[in-house]
Amino acid sequence: MKTTIGLIYGGKSAEHDVSISTAYAVMQAVNFNTYDVVPVYITIDGGWVVGAKRTEPFGTREELVFGEASADSLQSLFAEETLPFDLAFPVLHGTNGEDGTIQGLFEVLNIPYVGNGVLASSAGMDKVVMKQLFEIAGLPQVAYVHFVRHDWETDQRAIIESAEQTLPYPMFVKPANLGSSVGISKADDRDELIASIELALKYDRKIVIERGVEAREIEVAVLGNEEPKLSVPGEIRPIADFYDYEAKYQDDSTELVIPAHVTDQVKAKMEEMAFGAYRVLDCSGLVRADFFVTDTNEVFINEVNTMPGFTPKSMFPLLWQETGVAYETLIEQLIELALERHAAKQQLQYTVE
Repeated sequence: MKTTIGLIYGGKSAEHDVSISTAYAVMQAVNFNTYDVVPVYITIDGGWVVGAKRTEPFGTREELVFGEASADSLQSLFAEETLPFDLAFPVLHGTNGEDGTIQGLFEVLNIPYVGNGVLASSAGMDKVVMKQLFEIAGLPQVAYVHFVRHDWETDQRAIIESAEQTLPYPMFVKPANLGSSVGISKADDRDELIASIELALKYDRKIVIERGVEAREIEVAVLGNEEPKLSVPGEIRPIADFYDYEAKYQDDSTELVIPAHVTDQVKAKMEEMAFGAYRVLDCSGLVRADFFVTDTNEVFINEVNTMPGFTPKSMFPLLWQETGVAYETLIEQLIELALERHAAKQQLQYTVE
């Protein structure tokens, strides 16, 4: 019998549209001789719409966007004795999907799911927690400061002075809990810093300000559970000041160099740091690790993404393609890793002898 995958996408997130594009790309790559797919669309308001089981992919991306969810749509999904799918494949980016929330739901339901678990997802989503764990693991990273909305509302001057005393301009201001470069901007002076903070606060209550460095942006992809493997490195060469949302998804201005031209020593450093980040966050399934490499070959880890995009322009599948793992094979391996991790959890004992 074929395994039925619950492809879960959309979501109440600023990365809603990116998730739909990822879902469409994944569905085109699924081997329908082995799997059926139940599309589960989460609207921008958080409503769930469960589509009919598919034995072939949708013809267009627009077909993945269903009508409005009913008030009891989420409850109806779990009303039956069994779910309409055997395995969950969440391709939700950002809040309410990549942050451990939906992973917790899958854990409670005791169903296998693709990707990282609750801890890795939540820690990887929160850039402040992630950076603090990287510090514990001894992973080099650029200097940063952080604060929450309440601090900004009560004493803006203290935050600005703290940032300027700790970091030189330019600085990069980021929402702590978003990806796809949403809400990120560069500040070259105090006025731009204030404007950048106000922008970031539209997307999150916690903000990170990082030191800007003159460096190449290099990424590697990690795949596996207890014995992860690494892809070749890839370099991002944006025309803009940084790899922003438009460059990632809306234009073709960014050059991707795969494999990246790095020395063996730099490659070894990135491999060690990527595996170190994977271990300290307790990752499983997949991760994309992002680095800064300076002209003097100093390597800093920037962040990891626990649910990287799978759109045709996304680095994660492109990195594996150049490593010799085809897109369709990558999907198969992610499913196998999900089943492997779930089977291992079933061996745990939940009673006290």
